[in-house]
Amino acid sequence: MTRKKWNAPTAVVLSFAAICLMAATREPVVVEKLPNILLILTDDQGYHDVGYYGTKDLRTPHIDQIAKNGIRFDNFYANCPVCSPTRAALLTGNYPDVVGVPGVIRTYPEDNWGYLSPKGPLLPAMLRKKGYHTAIIGKWHLGLESPNTPNERGFEYFHGWLGDMMDDYWAHRRHDINYMRENEKVIDPKGHATDLFTQWSQDYIKKQAKSKRPFFLYLAYNAPHTPVQPPQEWLEKVRKREPGIDEKRARLVALIEHMDDGIGKVTQTLKEEGLYENTLIIYSSDNGGHLPSMANNGALRDGKQSMYEGGLRVPTCMSWPARIQAGRISVQPNVSMDLYPTLLQLVRLEAKGEDGRSFLPTLMNADAQEKQEERELYFTRREGGMDYAGMSSYCLRKGKWKLVKNAPHKPMELFDMENDKAEKHNVIAENPEVYKELNKLLMRHIQEGGRVPWQKPH
Repeated sequence: MTRKKWNAPTAVVLSFAAICLMAATREPVVVEKLPNILLILTDDQGYHDVGYYGTKDLRTPHIDQIAKNGIRFDNFYANCPVCSPTRAALLTGNYPDVVGVPGVIRTYPEDNWGYLSPKGPLLPAMLRKKGYHTAIIGKWHLGLESPNTPNERGFEYFHGWLGDMMDDYWAHRRHDINYMRENEKVIDPKGHATDLFTQWSQDYIKKQAKSKRPFFLYLAYNAPHTPVQPPQEWLEKVRKREPGIDEKRARLVALIEHMDDGIGKVTQTLKEEGLYENTLIIYSSDNGGHLPSMANNGALRDGKQSMYEGGLRVPTCMSWPARIQAGRISVQPNVSMDLYPTLLQLVRLEAKGEDGRSFLPTLMNADAQEKQEERELYFTRREGGMDYAGMSSYCLRKGKWKLVKNAPHKPMELFDMENDKAEKHNVIAENPEVYKELNKLLMRHIQEGGRVPWQKPH
């Protein structure tokens, strides 16, 4: 089996990830009726900023219900500690630098660190082969112009935000540019962005309920990304319920609870339209919580932008009432890019050498063995400014070992994640052979990512 390269047709590479994909357990999963798929991705939500982990100052009953009704993944990782790369990985099944997105895609070229390769099919394009209607509502963040707009990359319907963060949740502008679209049309709706994306998702579900086609809805909220701007009534509710709460934390909690309420409305619409039982609901975040906004990443070290666990591990759960046994918890290490081959296997489409690995047996079978063949997991982030200067940070995880270079100008660190989950003790000096092995694997991944141009062709 050869590994498909997105940008270099003359290069055929057999990667460790492809070998792992061949070796992964492929238990037959028979699905008589294709499910609808609702993929909910939040923005910068902390690992413990969900109620199901017992967080005391926050209420997320609707996210909690997804976990309660299905399976919770406690070792789920975003592919990058910042936005665009994780979204690229999720929709391609590949490491983000391999598809041209090692960093954040931005408006201005001098501060842009990615260009999504136009040469491979995204998840919606693949699902359309099985008759799915495909839609994205919310944040795209993988390109601002042709050929990398949602409608050109497999989504039949787009209602949302082309760019990165919004400078204001009500004004919907970035650098005074309006990136709100309905398909290719520039729109200027009124209201809080979270409410708009919720309402548009409800409208889409009601429309699709009249169709015989299954649907794939990618609902990508901007919340709780900065600026932290909850509606006033939600902020007052938190202040009243949590006397003495820090004002900054209160604002973040209110923004998350407001978003959770929107998730509840979308789920209720599925129920009202008779679609809930046969809808696979996937909830995750694009990276760890933003500590300056007072996100709660639990006991994990650091947060968004960091290669430590707090920047990479994200709250994730999935439900499908008709098929997935409720109340389960998985500790299997999975990554955003694994959703691509998992969903392809679910709808009986063949994966073709993606870096991701399907975890469908774990998702569908309560008796399935969680253990999979060991693989390395690679993370990178390219950035500008004085701290990065266009260079990258890295992380490589294999088994219990984690090699970290958290910024270009910082030294390598090695952590034993079995005995040091908080990443407090750098043991690189005591384990030179482990460092040598992981460094060699890391260099190979960097070489493969380096094959891909990540700036817009001139």
